[in-house]
Amino acid sequence: MSDTPQRWFHDLSYFWGGGFLANTLPHLIAGVQGSPFQSPFANPPGVGLSSATTNVVWGLINLVIAYLLLVRVGRFDLRRWRHVLVFFAGFAFLAFFAAHHFAPFHGGNPAS
Repeated sequence: MSDTPQRWFHDLSYFWGGGFLANTLPHLIAGVQGSPFQSPFANPPGVGLSSATTNVVWGLINLVIAYLLLVRVGRFDLRRWRHVLVFFAGFAFLAFFAAHHFAPFHGGNPAS
């Protein structure tokens, strides 16, 4: 085990690492399928559609950020419940946020 103490910013990092990992999925999947999808680079940001290539790049950037937050900050350990729960909370938070945000653009009901 590590001598590195668990600090509050490790939890924050693991939470947002989970969030960035969740955000990787819709962009990478849409991009790999060749489909346009909303991204921060569209006009208007987050509402307009970006190309499949832009979404693959954005998905990969999110994946790198998730890696940095999960692996390079502190000592994330999948065998520690606290680490996994904080990660899962971030993942779930962003997954539900994305479902609510993107539902109106794709025929879904954000309240469901």
